[in-house]
Amino acid sequence: MELINSVPAVIRLNLHDNVGVASRAVPKGYPIDDEQHTAHENIDAGHKVALTVIEPEQPIFKYGQIIGLATRRIEAGEHVHTHNIVMLERDTSLEHFKPAPRTSVTDSQRTFNGYHRANGQVGTRNYIGILSTVNCSATVSKVVAERLNASGEFEALGFDGVVPVTHGSGCAMNTESEGFAFLERVLNGYAINPNFAFVLIIGLGCEANQVKQLVEKYELTDTSRIFYFNIQSAGGTRASIEKASEKIRQMSNDYRHAERRPAPLSHLTVALQCGGSDGYSGITANPALGHAADLIVQHGGSVILSETPEIYGAEHLLLDRAINEDVARKLLERIEWWKHYTQINGAELNNNPSPGNKAGGLSTILEKSLGAVAKSGSSSLNDVLEYAQPLKEPGFNFMDSPGYDPVSVTGQIASGATVVCFTTGRGSVSGFKPAPCIKLATNTQMYESILEDMDINCGTIVDGTATVEEVGEHIFEKIIAIASGEQSASESLGYGNNEFVPWMVGAVT
Repeated sequence: MELINSVPAVIRLNLHDNVGVASRAVPKGYPIDDEQHTAHENIDAGHKVALTVIEPEQPIFKYGQIIGLATRRIEAGEHVHTHNIVMLERDTSLEHFKPAPRTSVTDSQRTFNGYHRANGQVGTRNYIGILSTVNCSATVSKVVAERLNASGEFEALGFDGVVPVTHGSGCAMNTESEGFAFLERVLNGYAINPNFAFVLIIGLGCEANQVKQLVEKYELTDTSRIFYFNIQSAGGTRASIEKASEKIRQMSNDYRHAERRPAPLSHLTVALQCGGSDGYSGITANPALGHAADLIVQHGGSVILSETPEIYGAEHLLLDRAINEDVARKLLERIEWWKHYTQINGAELNNNPSPGNKAGGLSTILEKSLGAVAKSGSSSLNDVLEYAQPLKEPGFNFMDSPGYDPVSVTGQIASGATVVCFTTGRGSVSGFKPAPCIKLATNTQMYESILEDMDINCGTIVDGTATVEEVGEHIFEKIIAIASGEQSASESLGYGNNEFVPWMVGAVT
């Protein structure tokens, strides 16, 4: 069989697979294997092609896992996609559960240069945060941040800038609802994230999400780094802008000229995220990030996987890694919550993948989920967090969230992430202040087409010029470099002020 850059035109990912993945566009009539099979039609790059005859209702295997069932007879060389594959429902239980051994931590000497906070945390950035409790205080927060950033005075004091953390909610909500709890947890998580040197919290005064209640409930009592007020009490818009600006200038004197100092990797928490996935995601960027995630955990650090709808169908792989039955049960409870949630909203969990995912070669949520789980590597699953809950167990954690990237990353940062790693096959242009975001391209074509937005090309794996392990080690070193102050691509472009999107669940009244 002819090779393209030393890589077969069609790649079989596992010996058990009955489909292969096109490493590039394969024209009709082109050989797909060494058994004289040829493509029955043009196969786009990243899409699947049958390597053998697949009978109706037979399982279709990719990664050595079932990704769906054939809806009709599929001939060897045929394109395998949404037109001839259907979702397979799994029945997952804990009947035969066996706990996995906790991943051991090496006696690591590796460090990153971070900002040491008084409470023992270490940040990768040194931002000043302005948090809005409600949409009504968003404009004041943004104006203050824009004016202070434009002055240049805080950059001269050693800060990375002033970040307005604004959103479209905070009122007309049931204060006993899950959505309200999510919003409170997110704001608390951002307030205590070590990437903020200090924060100012601004409310309006009459909203459901009362700033004083938030501060008292979550014991945000460190007045040296947290200050709050309401616009109505301050005397209106101009008075509030002046009060906020004055207070930030005052507090900045206590944190001026902070210097980076070495810290062990145990102080590092990395969010694992993907968006705009394609047929290469589960072959290149995701397993490479998984290898880097394992290295982070082995060196004492923590990683957070999320997006519950995008592990659906592959949750058995995570259950096999759970350190005890309690952790496993928490994961299954989140899956069941999502089944109920989607049902009462007239949807279903397998309404994924998106049109862009399908155009990139993904056919079912099982296929997408198997690739998405690869981001987490192979470390033991030490805990399952609800949305935006603070991370307590070091190592690999799963956090419940939607598959919508801004909502998911917002929760991960609230849970304690100080760096974000974001794999993408179709392309992504977002950032997530206060955490730097590292963009990992799954294929060389996309990497080269939006080069200024990407940090690492993982497409070299399918190009045949690097291994998953080599790219994973490159990602690991890039995480340490960016945690130590190197700018990511999204930071250099100024992204990160618009991606704070708390998960809104429940009725707005």
